[in-house]
Amino acid sequence: MSDVIHDCRADDDLRVAGLEAAHAALTAGELVVLPTDTVYGLAADAFSPAAVQRLLDAKGRDRSMPPPVLVGAASTLEALVAELPTWLRRLTEVEWPGPLTVVCRQQPSLSWDLGETHDTVAVRMPDDPVTLALLRRTGPLAVSSANLTGQPAATTVQEARTMLGDKVSVYLDGGPSRGGVPSTILDTTGTAPRVLRQGALPVERLLVHNNTVESE
Repeated sequence: MSDVIHDCRADDDLRVAGLEAAHAALTAGELVVLPTDTVYGLAADAFSPAAVQRLLDAKGRDRSMPPPVLVGAASTLEALVAELPTWLRRLTEVEWPGPLTVVCRQQPSLSWDLGETHDTVAVRMPDDPVTLALLRRTGPLAVSSANLTGQPAATTVQEARTMLGDKVSVYLDGGPSRGGVPSTILDTTGTAPRVLRQGALPVERLLVHNNTVESE
């Protein structure tokens, strides 16, 4: 694998070239590093078990820590989850794109293997123009933070490349991460929604949509 960095910050032609290279790499089952509004992400084709395993191996993770899935539109959530309550639909319509990951029961018919998910899926729509453009080309991607397990999450493409090197085929450079704080994770699979990780989205924003949200 090569580890080419594509500058996607300003020039439209360079951005298109980077998106095309990333799309080709993902279609071939290879890994791509991409920018998000929180930290840089390591991406693989969500519907390729071999690619997802390659992602876990690159990070030094086992199957007990499955990657979340990024989507390019809030409406995609309906195709991925078994049940979408009205309050959650409203929440994602307002807060996506943004730093909110929701854990839901996945559609039983989905033909993917993200690891030991226990029939759940964690989904987010990131607020980054480069990655949203890529997601519109590829569909849902399995994406975890672009770092080795135990190391700080990368907030620049150079930090990601230092840790992951030629395990990744294509690096998309969107400049330094705007936030640098991981997304807030909300588990909606129980009787009441529960915050698993307090991140960039304040819990108070979640309470506006559902006043039964619990925080660990």
